[in-house]
Amino acid sequence: MSWKRICTICAFSLCLPVAFSHMQMDNPFPLRSPLDPDTPSSLKDYNMVAPLNPSGNDFTCKGYQWNTPWRSTTTYTAGQTYNMSVTGGATHGGGSCQLSLSYDKGITFKVIKSIIGGCPLRPPYDFTIPEYAPSGQALFAWTWYNRVGNREMYMNCAVVDIVGDDSPSHRRETAMGALAHLPDIWVANLAGINSCRTTENADPVFPNPGPDVVYGNDIS
Repeated sequence: MSWKRICTICAFSLCLPVAFSHMQMDNPFPLRSPLDPDTPSSLKDYNMVAPLNPSGNDFTCKGYQWNTPWRSTTTYTAGQTYNMSVTGGATHGGGSCQLSLSYDKGITFKVIKSIIGGCPLRPPYDFTIPEYAPSGQALFAWTWYNRVGNREMYMNCAVVDIVGDDSPSHRRETAMGALAHLPDIWVANLAGINSCRTTENADPVFPNPGPDVVYGNDIS
């Protein structure tokens, strides 16, 4: 076999992880989504399926909330139930996922649903926007810890509009206070953030999963 032929095969194989492996959120479309027809070509991340950098230097949201123009891709109403979905070529045996909201541009994320075990083997997943969620633009995040393969953390973030209760009796400060009681997202496998690491062939069990939890992969 010629060296040119070998190099061609090697070059193609290097492209496979980008094109066919891992997963990405496709509903709602995250910032810089290559699947979103309204994302300018110059901003599309064709490696959206990749995990966060293991150093943690692109936590949260790959840093896209700071260098990408915000454009809401969907609207949610407080108290209502919706579904989200992910797509991709490798579920890595499943794992555990969380769905969360941030009203401070990704500095903090509050968990609204945890899926422990078997995620993302059977999307879509239902979730409910808390009835006390205030109106405004927010980041909706999907985070995932894969069961099989390298110890990684995946995170996609979408800009969404939240329609809450704007009546005089429903003060924003009170709503934000209620939201603050939800747990923060669980973080692992990012060396620059903390020393937590997941274990291969085990589904992470979040220590504080929040009020809405579903189980998969025979976990109860």
